[in-house]
Amino acid sequence: MNEEISGLRKLTTLQLLNFCLGFFGLQFAWQMRIILSGPVTEGLGASPFIFGLIWLAGPVTGMVVQPIIGAMSDNTHTVFGRRRPYLMLGAILAAIALWAFPNSEGIANITASKLHIAVPEFGGLIVAAIMIWIIDACVNAAQGPYRALIPDNIEPEQHSIANSYLSFAIGLGSVIAAGTAPFLNWAFGYQMSIEAQFIMAALAFSLGMTWTCITFSERKFEKKEESAQDKEKKPTFIDNFKTFLQSSPEVYKICMMQFFTWIGVMCMFIFFTQFSIHTIFNVPDLTSVSDALVLQYEEATANATNFSSICFAVLNLVCFLVSIPIGLLSTKFGNKKVHAIALLTMTLAYLLMAVTKNPKAIMLLMGISGIGWSSILALPFAMLSEYIKKGSEGAVMGIFNIFIAGPQVLVCTLVAWFISKCEVHLAGGLINYHWEYSFYVGAIVLLTALLITVMIKERKIN
Repeated sequence: MNEEISGLRKLTTLQLLNFCLGFFGLQFAWQMRIILSGPVTEGLGASPFIFGLIWLAGPVTGMVVQPIIGAMSDNTHTVFGRRRPYLMLGAILAAIALWAFPNSEGIANITASKLHIAVPEFGGLIVAAIMIWIIDACVNAAQGPYRALIPDNIEPEQHSIANSYLSFAIGLGSVIAAGTAPFLNWAFGYQMSIEAQFIMAALAFSLGMTWTCITFSERKFEKKEESAQDKEKKPTFIDNFKTFLQSSPEVYKICMMQFFTWIGVMCMFIFFTQFSIHTIFNVPDLTSVSDALVLQYEEATANATNFSSICFAVLNLVCFLVSIPIGLLSTKFGNKKVHAIALLTMTLAYLLMAVTKNPKAIMLLMGISGIGWSSILALPFAMLSEYIKKGSEGAVMGIFNIFIAGPQVLVCTLVAWFISKCEVHLAGGLINYHWEYSFYVGAIVLLTALLITVMIKERKIN
């Protein structure tokens, strides 16, 4: 049981910006992991299927780590606070793993040499997979407690704007992480190595989180001594999960809204690059063709990959630009109304992307999708925070993450299987796939999330 010693506080704009710096570093590292994990693992011999299994580290650790760490942080009492020990430990371990990941083959060779054993055929890939799982576990370990800092320390009327500042940090971190190496190459003719980019990510994560932990003070809680009877009645994770879903019909609706929303989000994140290569730039499937044909489409594939990167930068740039305005609008008009409009814009953008092949139009529509993406990163958490029971903030944020991570597994498996069954037969015996179908699926589930959002009864905060 926790007893409040000092009250919630209202943050200034400068304090809100300071608060989100750690999340900027977290997102910087996460974006670098998304962009560069493929080239690293492919160079170590990973097939697309193996890479898919490694990629599942994110949602799996999200469903397991966040609820556990969230519940633990609710019951943590140290001189450093409740949440900050988890933020710092996650940042330190992730920084080490980020440095080690692109050096996996060298680490495998050194380890084998020290142990006087032969290097396994895929020793470097095994080390890389372990590092990916550590990175994802640490990111998830930090996310839940970081989100819980908001209901822990900030007045309820600022929950929406505080979560919007985190959305702001996510957008800015993504843009800078994706754009630094291309900018240096364009401006100075210097191409950063993959190892240097991961070191940059490790520094951003560790330094950003350290700064926030030092400068953002947590509200103080006093731990009461628990009797033997209280310890016996202490809720398990299953108890917390049941209580979480039964606490209010609106909590159930918010969870279902989040579940369908993230199916839609991942339909874009996972398949957009393939959509760019095979649908917009008309590159056929090259997995079972001759090397000569692969070379024939090499330039088109490279152009399509660059186009995809630019589109993701546009998406996150818009997310960065509109994050604060969305928070201000939600404070004035309510979270539900603003979020419903944002989901509607994203749904329409998906439908239009599915029917057009014009690169400029696609880039514009990705920017429009950034409005929905910005709202998704902030307002569902603000809506949920209205129903969180005091003392359970970390557990609630961890459990809520299940409705983000779970949909990612479905998209990686079911939606990918669906697309693999939708072949297009081309001249010369070549085939392609209807990658645009991912946007149709995404639009349907986003529309479902929109309808659920409309049905949520939002509390009014005085």
